[in-house]
Amino acid sequence: MDFEVTTGVMSRSAQKVVIYGPEGIGKSTFAAHFPNPVFIDTEGSTKHMDVSRLPRPTSWTMLQEEILFVKRERRFQTLVIDTVDWAEILCVEDVCSKAGKKGIEDFGYGNGYVYAKEEFGRFLNRLTDVLDAGIHVVLTAHAQIRKFEQPDESGAYDRYELKLGKKTQSQTSPLVKEWADMLLFANYKTISVATDDSGKKHKAKGGKRVMYTAHHPCWDAKNRHGLADELPFDYGQIAHCIPILGTAPQPAPKQEAFPPEPIPPVGAPAPQNYAKEQEPMPAAAASVPEAKTAESSSAVALDDRQQAMKALQDLMDKDGINRLQIQKAVGQRGYYTADTPIENYTLDFIKGVVIGAWDQLVDHILNDEVPF
Repeated sequence: MDFEVTTGVMSRSAQKVVIYGPEGIGKSTFAAHFPNPVFIDTEGSTKHMDVSRLPRPTSWTMLQEEILFVKRERRFQTLVIDTVDWAEILCVEDVCSKAGKKGIEDFGYGNGYVYAKEEFGRFLNRLTDVLDAGIHVVLTAHAQIRKFEQPDESGAYDRYELKLGKKTQSQTSPLVKEWADMLLFANYKTISVATDDSGKKHKAKGGKRVMYTAHHPCWDAKNRHGLADELPFDYGQIAHCIPILGTAPQPAPKQEAFPPEPIPPVGAPAPQNYAKEQEPMPAAAASVPEAKTAESSSAVALDDRQQAMKALQDLMDKDGINRLQIQKAVGQRGYYTADTPIENYTLDFIKGVVIGAWDQLVDHILNDEVPF
C-alpha cells in the first residue's frame, strides 16, 4: 500500500484549545472571540452573553448528538464546550446508568474508573472528528488547587490543576492535557508587598488577569506556537495561532441501522424482558449507607427519574419523536406492551435502553424498519 508523504508546517489546521482558570475570570468571554463560535453550554454560564448556543445537554447522549450536529452542519468555525468538567459528570452518570450502578465505585476493583476513562477517550475522538471537518474545538474548565507530592519525596507543594471529578480526575485529566494543542491557564496575577521594614508583614496588590502558556511547577500549561510563557489574558495574544477556516456544508452521513438487540450495560449481559420482574441486585451493589433513611432514598430515586424523564423529553423535542412512537417500537420487541405508558418503564430501561440507544431508536422509528 502506498501512502502520501507531506512536509512542512500545517498552519491551516483546526486547533484544539483548553482554557482553565478560577470561576469568573472570563473563560467563556475569551472563548467567544474565536472564529464564528457555537457553545454547548453544559452549566448555563453564557446566559448573559450574545453568542450562538445549542440547548443545554441533559444527558451524555444529547451531548454526543449536539457534537455530531455541529460536525454535520458545518455552519460554525469553532465548537466551544463550556465546561468540560460538567461534561465529565454526564459521562460518569451515563457509564453508571448503563451498568445499573449507583456510583462509579460500585463497579469494584477500580473498573468504574477504567470504563469512564474509555468513554471519555471516545468523547475526545469525536471532537477530533470535528477538527478533521475544519472546525476549531475549545474546551473550558475550572481550576482547583491540589497538594502535589514529588515522586523523589523532596517535598510537597500546592499547584493548579483541571477541576475534573475528584475520583476520576487522575484518569480523565491526563487525556485532556495530552489531547490539546494549547493548554492555557488563566489567573489573577497578585504581588505580595512588604508593609514594614522588617519584611514580616505583607499585603496583596494587583489582580491583573494573565494567562500562562508553558509548564510550571505550580500549574499545567503548554502550547505549540512558541508563545511567551506569560501573556495578558486577551484573545488578541493568540489570534495569529487560530486560522480562519472554511465551513462549506457537507452531506449528512448515513445513520446506522437500529441494532438487532439494545446496547447492553457495561459489564452486564444483554437486557432481558423489562416487563418481567427483574432479578434482585447483589447485596454489595444494592446496599445503601445506614445514615440514609427510607424517605431520603425514595427522594433520591424520584429525583433520578425526574432527571431521566427530562433528558428523554429533551431528546424527543429535538428529533420530533412522540411518546406513542416510542411505545410502539418498544412494544414490537416485547419489552412492554405498546399501550404501556413510558412513565411505567423502569428507570434502568429508560436510561440504559431508550436514552442509551436513542440514535438507533430514532432511525428505526423514522424509517419504519424491522422491529429491533
